Amino acid sequence: MNQFTPKTLENLLQGLADRQRKVVMGRFGLENKGKSIKQTLEAIGRLFSITRERVRQIEAASLRTIAENVKENSLAQNLIRDAKKILKDAGGVMRKDALIDMLSKAYEGITENYIALLLAASHAFEVHPEDDQFRAFYFADKEALKKAEGFISQWVKQLRTKKTAILNGTYHAEFKDFVKGKSLPIEHAENYMAVSKLIHMNSFSDVGLTEWSEVNPKTIRDRIHLVLRKKKEPVHFTDIAKLINEARLDHRTALASTVHNELIKDPRFVLVGRGFYGLAEHGYEPGTAQEVISRILKRNGPMKSGEIVQAVQKERLFKHNTILVNLQNKQLFERQTDGTYKMREA
Repeated sequence: MNQFTPKTLENLLQGLADRQRKVVMGRFGLENKGKSIKQTLEAIGRLFSITRERVRQIEAASLRTIAENVKENSLAQNLIRDAKKILKDAGGVMRKDALIDMLSKAYEGITENYIALLLAASHAFEVHPEDDQFRAFYFADKEALKKAEGFISQWVKQLRTKKTAILNGTYHAEFKDFVKGKSLPIEHAENYMAVSKLIHMNSFSDVGLTEWSEVNPKTIRDRIHLVLRKKKEPVHFTDIAKLINEARLDHRTALASTVHNELIKDPRFVLVGRGFYGLAEHGYEPGTAQEVISRILKRNGPMKSGEIVQAVQKERLFKHNTILVNLQNKQLFERQTDGTYKMREA
């Protein structure tokens, strides 16, 4: 295995004056085996009592010297060659951590900071910093970057037209079909999406747009909604809090009291029993036992008592006897000669 050692770095810095060396070491975080925090122009300027612009000039001049050293250094040249090949095979784009991981298997001691120095001197390929839309990644050239950005943009646009299907678990199938239509190797497409922050996978392995609360819940109400969608049945509010925490949807701990406060404020959540809540989208509706019975009879017509009990318990967690007692309200319900019940006519 090749080794990127302090001696390797010393060879790359050969010919630099003492101040140049310190500027480069600080700017690229090359202390501590290339794992130090990179210093700003302002911080280094204060150290030497010079302006930010002067620090920039010293850095630029130093990199010209380092660029010549890189050309003469076989280890650096081999590493750059291998990195470019990996990028090419990946479709021209790869997450920074992924490329570093692959290179570290062949070059012991290589770090992000060492690669940053080599790139600044050689311009062999480019790096895109992390921002709101992208994770930090390397790219072969502007053409590769443009291709990746175009693919991501088109896929995101496609997802927005198929939200319902995607939320029902069709993301991977839709993605494969989309990639086929672009005549693109699936590995390249996956590398493109790996650098994007616009796609999110939660702890339930649901995949979709980061902007969708059903995939990436940002509020406690949205997290409640997600875990109830997954359970597909009513859950006590204390257990809802536990489910949220177990799913690790957020770094903050969900408190049962907070969950309960949010449940009673949002019409998406229906109280179906003492402390138990279900989702309105699952067919649960609010109301007393008499209101639920009335709603069922109006919808279905005359029904026998056992049928009514079963229908009510699909909506609410009322006890069997509670339903039968409420069914005896003669002002609301009438028992017919065939044993069925109907709404009493006014």
